[in-house]
Amino acid sequence: MKTSGSANGELFVVATPIGNLGDLTPRAREVLGRVDLVAAEDTRHTGRLLQSCGIQARLMSLHEHNEEARAPELLQLLRDGRSVALVSDAGTPLISDPGFRLLQAAAQAGVTIRPLPGACAAVAALSAAGLPSDRFSFEGFLPAKGGPRRARLQSLAADPRTLIFYEAPHRLQSSLEDMQAAFGAERPAVVARELTKAFETLYRGSLGELLLRAQEDADMQRGEAVLLVAGVPEQAADDEAELTRVLTILLESLPVSQAADAAAKLTGASRNRAYRLALQMSRQHQ
Repeated sequence: MKTSGSANGELFVVATPIGNLGDLTPRAREVLGRVDLVAAEDTRHTGRLLQSCGIQARLMSLHEHNEEARAPELLQLLRDGRSVALVSDAGTPLISDPGFRLLQAAAQAGVTIRPLPGACAAVAALSAAGLPSDRFSFEGFLPAKGGPRRARLQSLAADPRTLIFYEAPHRLQSSLEDMQAAFGAERPAVVARELTKAFETLYRGSLGELLLRAQEDADMQRGEAVLLVAGVPEQAADDEAELTRVLTILLESLPVSQAADAAAKLTGASRNRAYRLALQMSRQHQ
């Protein structure tokens, strides 16, 4: 099916349900039923979704391991005037899912790109979390290894925005442990589990409380999770940033204890707070 009005075809970025099939929009159903090709992260998964909607479509896999090779082929189809729908296994494509290379190539080639909004786990979790939502930062998946994960979290410790992370079930407890170390046990947070599904649960509390809950409640570590952490107040963020800046300079020439003492005097921060941060910074650079 060639699209009218343009030599190129159109690329539709289609959001699909994250659990509840009723969240597939009427417009998404219509587009998925008429495009020439559906580029899917997992063709079996998407095939079942389409079958449940009574849609027959030509499917092609597009995932992180083949996107670089597949993107030129899909781009040629678009240049030939064919229409393509891009979907991921769940939610909105490109939000911690494949598709960037194809979108970038299509945009550079002048292909019309049409977003079809719908389910997104990060936005769904934020809308129900009860944390500040006027400013937020989507951080996607944290590094799987402890060292890089702790370094990433430490770099966000002074961020005043609500932070949103995706996490796999088997890493939830480790991530909460590292978040408590980086942000403090009292920082408000939410774990949103199995959103839109039968066992949807939102756990609210401080990071310390949520970590204790994860250690005691096996159900909390079942299913994909969205972790949301409140940012620090603006003044506290400024203070933390200044303390970090001063310690960065002092640690170049002083041991941890002396750098903490000097930084506390220069910034007005408590000695214990300066020492904890200096120790974390020193470990990250070992």
